[in-house]
Amino acid sequence: MCKGAQDMRSHASQKSDGNPKLARLVRIPFTDWTTAMTHLRTPLSTWILWGIFALPGIAFTYAALTSDSARVFHDLLHPTGEFSVRFLIVAMMATPLAMLLKGWRGPQWLKKNRRYLGVAAFGYAALHTVFYLIDRSALDPVLSDLPRFYIWTGWLAFLIFVPLAVTSNDWFQRRMGTWWKWLQRWTYAAAVLTLLHWAALHDWGGVAPALVHFLPLTLLELYRVWYWTLRRRPAVAVEA
Repeated sequence: MCKGAQDMRSHASQKSDGNPKLARLVRIPFTDWTTAMTHLRTPLSTWILWGIFALPGIAFTYAALTSDSARVFHDLLHPTGEFSVRFLIVAMMATPLAMLLKGWRGPQWLKKNRRYLGVAAFGYAALHTVFYLIDRSALDPVLSDLPRFYIWTGWLAFLIFVPLAVTSNDWFQRRMGTWWKWLQRWTYAAAVLTLLHWAALHDWGGVAPALVHFLPLTLLELYRVWYWTLRRRPAVAVEA
């Protein structure tokens, strides 16, 4: 224990002589206080993080509920979809970034919180889907849209997202074992379908913005493949 902590404990012990409850608290080891504060900060930090992730969604929902425009839900399709894609890309970039920038705190933070980022991506995809259904306003237009390439790729990506989001927690990871990792790898299929869904919008007018968003992820994934399969590894000396 550091000298400052010892002085603080000593001062607190003198003040707690007449208070048995305070005296019991003072006798808690300093390391336990540190652990307790860490556990206190963790759920608080998680709630703050979720609050930040939810801010755009709250703004979109408020705009949808208060606007007088008949096209408000149609106009909100693009921004909700973009936020879903951005959260997905950042979540998928975490591991290759951590490999590329070893020791940097930013990629490690992303890697630690990538489940939250993935669930946030699903949340905005769900909001995007709800706004689409409200905009179409009936089942017949939704069904008539299904044969269109940019529609069925979007629906398929969303259907893949559902089990990924539902199982993105420790309980499912323990229960599913190695199958959990296999299921999470379907994120790549969802990402490819999302890219195609975006690129094919407006008669393939979305190619440029889709590629701009997905290019950094593509380059990082290529680096990841090179790192594990193609790079030269240092020769290991064999003892005689």
